[in-house]
Amino acid sequence: MSDWMKLSALEMGEALRSGKVTSAELVEASLARIEALNPSIHAFLAVDAEGARATAKEVDELRAAGADLHPLAGVPVAIKDNIVTEGLETTAASRLLEGWIPPYDATVVARIKEARLPIVGKTNLDEFAMGSSTEFSAFGPSKNPWDLSRVPGGSGGGSAAAVASYMVPFALGSDTGGSIRQPAMFTGTVGVKPTYGRVSRYGAIALASSLDQVGPAARNLADAAALQDIIAGPDHRDATSLREDAGSMTDALGESVENVVKGLRVAVIDEILAEDYDEDVRANFERTLKELEDAGAEIIHFSLPSIQYAFATYYMILPAEASSNLARFDGIRYGTRWIPTDNPTPTVNEVMAYTRDQGFGVEAKRRIIMGTRVLRAENYDDYFGAALRMRTLVREDLEKLFEQADVYVSPTALSTSFPFEREVKSPVEAYLNDVATIPANLAGLPALSIPNGVDAAGLPTAIQVVANQREDARLYSVASAIEELVAEDVVECRYLDDYSVPAPARADREGK
Repeated sequence: MSDWMKLSALEMGEALRSGKVTSAELVEASLARIEALNPSIHAFLAVDAEGARATAKEVDELRAAGADLHPLAGVPVAIKDNIVTEGLETTAASRLLEGWIPPYDATVVARIKEARLPIVGKTNLDEFAMGSSTEFSAFGPSKNPWDLSRVPGGSGGGSAAAVASYMVPFALGSDTGGSIRQPAMFTGTVGVKPTYGRVSRYGAIALASSLDQVGPAARNLADAAALQDIIAGPDHRDATSLREDAGSMTDALGESVENVVKGLRVAVIDEILAEDYDEDVRANFERTLKELEDAGAEIIHFSLPSIQYAFATYYMILPAEASSNLARFDGIRYGTRWIPTDNPTPTVNEVMAYTRDQGFGVEAKRRIIMGTRVLRAENYDDYFGAALRMRTLVREDLEKLFEQADVYVSPTALSTSFPFEREVKSPVEAYLNDVATIPANLAGLPALSIPNGVDAAGLPTAIQVVANQREDARLYSVASAIEELVAEDVVECRYLDDYSVPAPARADREGK
């Protein structure tokens, strides 16, 4: 098998421009690795070999003719399967959308196509992006390339697993409460949630419209920045799209560690740090804080009592918006239709009820029921209204924090990757694993997760960096400095050719 897939996306772009490799060769290397590994990892729900080959052929011909192409033209990419792609099945990992071929592209997909990146396929997720492990995909779970007995996180476990196992150098995900960042930690990759509105949501199947944000997943920060540069920018088809151009995230990475960190004000929120983190997750976070401090950063501890209620607030707003957004999938207006087998002349309401019963999985039903209860007229002000007021309070408190700090940091999740079935048997325990990532979605802040070490079992840990609204460039700049500071602590996922065998032990990985 070719080693081209060991390269980062930017390295692939450089190899293409220098003539060392063709886009056709990169696409074939990606497809070969998907064919070999996807049966074990199940990162992809659909592979578009024909479409990817056609784009690669076009790129190679244009480059040979001397055309001025995007620096990443010809580099393979994957798309989370809740982002619509013209002519390519989009299911959101639900039986309700199985077989649906969209007639249009999401804005982010259109921009990727404009830059001529071959899309090799659609990646797995929890149904309609509801979950923390990808176990709630209607088509079966994805597995963590570090250890196949463990989850890759969720809902974007497919994108994270595809990147971590070197099937593609980067991919698109969506983040409603941590669905890019938590899988990034579980798979030792980088995951970014841009400022709300920085990247268009047009064509991303809505879960909770005020929280959803499309963003990149990659193996390093530079690749993530390069992908965000392609997909970000104003979009008249998304009413929540920010109108100003954010500039280049790639350009934000150029400064030295000393210039970025010296005098940097880094906040730690006491209420987040008081959560019940795994011992190694906390230890690696404390070590990273010490490295920041030694490099010249000022560590500031803040108490923000409203953060304690962010989790409960989120689990009022998310199911309420999800139940409203998913109401359209009833087999009459949208989605596959199921007819009751024991009723030859069903009413429209009976068809809709039976379709929802057959089409939605257990986690989707759980959150829809929660949402309809929150939105009932007699509960609305006590539940949803109170949650909106608390969300405003969280935003205001975070604005006060950013008057005194440049960024705040935390461990990305409470634990490293957990074994299968934990989320199924104890959903609330799994929900709590997102407690550190949720505030950024409530406040619309840019946030990212970068690896900062491994635990005793050899599984990756990560630090989350959060910046103020619209300060995506500062976020990348600070994270780039941290990435360099912790480089010696980070272990990359092993480049295995066969994931059907048990995962290697930690010592084996580190000795690669």
